[in-house]
Amino acid sequence: MAYSTISHWNTTEWNDEMEAIAREKFVPLIMSVGAMRVQMIRTGEMSFSVVTEYADQATADAAQARIAEIRAQAASELPMTMASTDSGAVFAHS
Repeated sequence: MAYSTISHWNTTEWNDEMEAIAREKFVPLIMSVGAMRVQMIRTGEMSFSVVTEYADQATADAAQARIAEIRAQAASELPMTMASTDSGAVFAHS
């Protein structure tokens, strides 16, 4: 069964360069640890969420140590902080 994680972030600035870094650096890093899909969704003027989809919970669990490192790297390189995370099994999708 597919499994997803969602991290919620706040930032103190937003610009095209930050979006490019997210697309070109952080999405590939997340994909490299077993994600099937990554979506970065702007949810407010200075907030966004990252939805990461995995084939199953075992794959997600195996990736979490490296994901924690990637999140820490993002927070140290960009003006943002993680507010919270959620995760769970996907029970419906299209």
